[in-house]
Amino acid sequence: MSNETKSSGKSVLGVGALAVLACAACCIGPILAFLGGLGALSALGALWVPALAAVTVLALAGMAWVLHRRRRAAVCSTGQGPVDLGLPTPPPGAPAGRALPQ
Repeated sequence: MSNETKSSGKSVLGVGALAVLACAACCIGPILAFLGGLGALSALGALWVPALAAVTVLALAGMAWVLHRRRRAAVCSTGQGPVDLGLPTPPPGAPAGRALPQ
């Protein structure tokens, strides 16, 4: 075998390194864009912390008020009409002394 037909390990490593660099150049843009957006959102969130805390307090107060009104309305309401207890009742027109069917 001559040296021209035999591939050397260095050329394979060189092609692999070139492929790694091409992949890194292709993928670095979206990764940097994502990290930059994440940093911008965290900076914006740090500026809005007092406003978000105020909105949270208002939302909790509103929820407590709604729950209080619902509970108060449920306590004050009365049911209309007869209440079904789930007991057997005699059919209409049956004599009063007759036993109920089981």
